[in-house]
Amino acid sequence: MGARKRITSEQNKEEKKQVASARLYNCPTSTRKMRLVADLIRGVEVNRALDVLRFNTKEPSKKLEKLLMSAIANWQKKNEEARIEKSNLFVKEIFVNQGRTLKRLRPAPQGRGYRVRKRSNHVTIILDSMNTSQQEVVNQTNQQ
Repeated sequence: MGARKRITSEQNKEEKKQVASARLYNCPTSTRKMRLVADLIRGVEVNRALDVLRFNTKEPSKKLEKLLMSAIANWQKKNEEARIEKSNLFVKEIFVNQGRTLKRLRPAPQGRGYRVRKRSNHVTIILDSMNTSQQEVVNQTNQQ
């Protein structure tokens, strides 16, 4: 491998070291219901996001809380020497995509059959550590 490729790959590894992600595939709730809960924690600091999910009454919040804990564990695995309290982790991205749909038939009157669609979704959470410049911007928006 050439020197230029090696240098760029090392730079990419350093950039990816600060970012951690976790994915949940085929979660058996509809995409729309999961997005309502995911919108609550987008761009929020990790400890606050855990509190929001823990005290939310919606059913998908339990699954998102577990997924967020997994993403935090993945970040700790990458950065063993760093502490979570000083790293200022926040939810950089969270997105919910449609998963597979199980199609079933339900008996209906006069010999017909109604189709029942059991929907699922895929969720991806990406965590990042906040720089001091980003913290100032967030603090200013929170004060307004």
